[in-house]
Amino acid sequence: MTTAQYALITGASSGIGKATALAFAKAGIHLTLVGRNPEKLETVAEQARLSGVTVGVHIVDLSELSQVREKIAAIVAELPKLDIVVNSAGMGYTNGLLETPLADWQRVLDLNITSVLQVIQGVLPKLRSQQQGTIINLSSIAAHQAFPNWGLYCVSKFGLLALTKTLAAEERSYGIRAISLSPGSVNTELWDTDSVDADFDRSAMLTPEVVADSILYAAQMPQGAVIEELVLLPNAGTF
Repeated sequence: MTTAQYALITGASSGIGKATALAFAKAGIHLTLVGRNPEKLETVAEQARLSGVTVGVHIVDLSELSQVREKIAAIVAELPKLDIVVNSAGMGYTNGLLETPLADWQRVLDLNITSVLQVIQGVLPKLRSQQQGTIINLSSIAAHQAFPNWGLYCVSKFGLLALTKTLAAEERSYGIRAISLSPGSVNTELWDTDSVDADFDRSAMLTPEVVADSILYAAQMPQGAVIEELVLLPNAGTF
């Protein structure tokens, strides 16, 4: 089996996913990038290739849940091996619980939890056959602390944390590691989306690059060890 490492990253066209792709590329890790925006993904891929790694680009809409598992399984079947999976796709959402429409509730849970499960189900057979692999799920400080008007987002991230912990417990005997990485506020495009209404000092937030370095660090722990849960906060505190 080749000693080169291969990683699959969802949500790779921007924010933490993009920064992680570029950090992995600099570390010599070959990449499979998954996202919805072909132009943005190809731009990231071109930057990553400058580090001398191979980069595959795959357009998958993770909100189309019925297709995700099969599409991801087909993608990883073409790889010589798969060492690292980073689930960084997700969305932010603000609203009071009373004012949260059922359609919004379902949309956020579908993307932030259910699509991650579908990706996991798509990659696990390959990881089990290898008897090794690392799955890193991007959670949030909102998986550990509830914030007013972020109820639905908190529910989705608490759920993702539970999913990750269960995955770790179930797959440990197969040599598979599952890691939950929970950053505080990160200065990404999430704050510019229609579903988020918040006015924070973005200059005090974590940068995507700092989060990406932490993901790389966790992924490159020796095989006999695992950082199962990492909470990463800006020095300014929790927000």
